[in-house]
Amino acid sequence: MKTDQILKFINSVIILGFFVVFIIKFAGPNILRQYISYGIGDCKTVPILCMQPDEKTLTPEFSKEYNDTLVPQRFPKMSISIPKGFNVVQELIKRRYYKRIRPENNAVIYLLPQEPDAFIKLYPDVQKQGIRDNYEFIRRLMYANLSKVNNITDAFFIIMKSVFSPDIGPQNISRMIKFELGEKRGFINYTLAKPNNYFDCNVLDARGNFFKVYIKDIGARLDLNNVFTIISTLKPID
Repeated sequence: MKTDQILKFINSVIILGFFVVFIIKFAGPNILRQYISYGIGDCKTVPILCMQPDEKTLTPEFSKEYNDTLVPQRFPKMSISIPKGFNVVQELIKRRYYKRIRPENNAVIYLLPQEPDAFIKLYPDVQKQGIRDNYEFIRRLMYANLSKVNNITDAFFIIMKSVFSPDIGPQNISRMIKFELGEKRGFINYTLAKPNNYFDCNVLDARGNFFKVYIKDIGARLDLNNVFTIISTLKPID
């Protein structure tokens, strides 16, 4: 995630840490929701905080024809095939695409892999809420809704949702979906808004590995079917 997002999260946690217990104990959920709104925004300023995935689970099929046009990329923790014309970054590792790219084209794919149970190890207290693996952690995060915050756990996940969500363009027209694609499943937040599209993909495989694939599609060359084909190529590297 970007440095400014990390700093935003740390500052929010420090501030909320002083007051959230007091608010819950003495003021109740309504004041808690207002307090969070002052710190990170409300449903009007940050619409995704009150959005949840569509009820229907998509089960798409990837396109072999489109898959054949993708370029395989191998990193220390994962491999993926990506479209020509996109720069790709895994954490501090950058691969730039130079051929036939105009200077103003900044189409990029950011990758963040995490091993099984990484989020549980980082935030062990969530196990008290029945959250036992990466999928349950991400599912709870995606369904976090500012209008339904009633306790400190709800507050934690809405703050995490704010930090964990990259720029997806105009959020008022964004969508959130859940999907199953072979042995992979997860959630995609996306905005189709020419001249650019944005896709925030949160993918988990059968072994519990987590992959965040954030696509900033300058020029709006990709559609949702293209994105499903791209994430179908994800593989962990042990």
